Amino acid sequence: MIRLALAFALTLTASPMLAQETPDGMTPGRLLDILLALDPETQPAGNGVALTIEGVPMLVVVDPLADRMRAMVSIRSVEGMSAEDLERVMQANFDTALDARYAVANGRLWGVYIHPLSPLRDEQLISGIGQTVNLALTYGSLFTGGALSYGGGDSAPLQRELIDRLLKKGQDI
Repeated sequence: MIRLALAFALTLTASPMLAQETPDGMTPGRLLDILLALDPETQPAGNGVALTIEGVPMLVVVDPLADRMRAMVSIRSVEGMSAEDLERVMQANFDTALDARYAVANGRLWGVYIHPLSPLRDEQLISGIGQTVNLALTYGSLFTGGALSYGGGDSAPLQRELIDRLLKKGQDI
């Protein structure tokens, strides 16, 4: 019964014509199968589903008519965030957040993964969900979506600064 409710929630706006146009692409049903494999406790939530990954609550919304999906994690209120905090998440968006991004909406800082639905592959979805959760888990420290960092940004030197400080502290032992 829960699977039926979840499938209904993900396909409320689905068009039969759209489904015929993308038979080999990601569908709301396939996406739901993947989410249920990641968290069997996945539940309907508004026009999407709520699940928990590594203890982090996540909402996944699908709009088949727009051919889009969005996985999002609420990280914190933007109230009290300094200009330096906001700059740091923008730096991370450039080089360490990978396919997920930090975003601000409705007074909250979010980790989000947004992708066209039909060309989305299973591995991309799972990786994007993992990266989004990593953004939440590493907020305030590494600000990273995973183990990869693109060069040319500000994050690597900032992360190196931490290592250098720790090494210097270690010299005093």
